[in-house]
Amino acid sequence: MVVNVDHYATLQVDPRAKREVIRAAYRTLARKYHPDIAGGSETRMAALNSAWAVLRDPAARAAYDRGRLAPPPAPTPAGTDGTGARPTPARTGQERSDILDFGRYAGWSLGELARHDPDYLKWLARTPGGRRYQREIESLLATPAGVASAATATRRTGRFRRP
Repeated sequence: MVVNVDHYATLQVDPRAKREVIRAAYRTLARKYHPDIAGGSETRMAALNSAWAVLRDPAARAAYDRGRLAPPPAPTPAGTDGTGARPTPARTGQERSDILDFGRYAGWSLGELARHDPDYLKWLARTPGGRRYQREIESLLATPAGVASAATATRRTGRFRRP
């Protein structure tokens, strides 16, 4: 187990500190950085919770300490051709699309998203996060077949039915 985050530094304690000292440091920092407090931070609080979750359990802390002392693994190329290029995920059918890496549709391709939720795709086209997908979004929204199949897949019934 190789560790990338130093939980001791996150909680501002010495690695040889006793559990009571670590607990006191966690509680003090949690009061300071809690998101409900002015000046608090959700990301900082998440890091504190993660560190406390590992360091409060003696077995998890021992495993973490072993991983801290282990040498880092040798880097390996990401691609199979040795260039370090990231391999593209295999997609089924004719769909070849960028994959979203954020939001509720993380892991979805834009083609899948166009068929499932075209309104979200239109929203994405207007946001700064969608700029890198702008060309593909425009082509998906321009094809009547993609939008029509997406519209029928998400058609609502009842009081909030679309015209």
